[in-house]
Amino acid sequence: MAWDILNIIGTIAFALSGVIVAMEEDYDLMGVYILGLVTAFGGGAIRNLLIGVPVSALWDQGSLFTIAIIVMTIAFFIPALWVNHWIKWGIFFDALGLAAFAIQGAMYAASMGHPLSAVIVAAALTGTGGGMIRDVLAGRKPLFLQKEIYIAWTMLAGFGIGLNLVSGTAGMILLFILIVTLRMLSVSFRWQLPHRKLQN
Repeated sequence: MAWDILNIIGTIAFALSGVIVAMEEDYDLMGVYILGLVTAFGGGAIRNLLIGVPVSALWDQGSLFTIAIIVMTIAFFIPALWVNHWIKWGIFFDALGLAAFAIQGAMYAASMGHPLSAVIVAAALTGTGGGMIRDVLAGRKPLFLQKEIYIAWTMLAGFGIGLNLVSGTAGMILLFILIVTLRMLSVSFRWQLPHRKLQN
């Protein structure tokens, strides 16, 4: 049950983030669908590839694809219902998707008996992989590579689940709230990881 809820939350949040980027770049309807779908499912595809699950397993999520397409269609044809809200709440929805997919990816890898390193990587890739593909297709620098603390919060899910520090529905909910809170705080206070640019 918790797995299904995380999947739905992450799918809707990331599909909408793909739609808003596509609309900002003035893509047509097909471009909106493609960008929304790769954002929602790209991270899972990369994760599956790296932990040994057939990428075709994604097609078993037929209901999630249906949800994503319905959400994207409504978002495209009736933007007045949500665009202004997205401008205000977009970062929050992105944080929901990040947390949901990071936890889901970590749970998936842990359930297959993979070591801690693989669980952390699965959490990071599931949480950020779709956004990375979205930004590359839109001709943008991937968000998690250039500013804010983004990918680090996904790794919390990997550590917590991989080390069995978090378990059960209550534990997953608390971990979810923690990651969302830290993501929002990092945006509000502009926390950044150390970075350096070489001077010519």
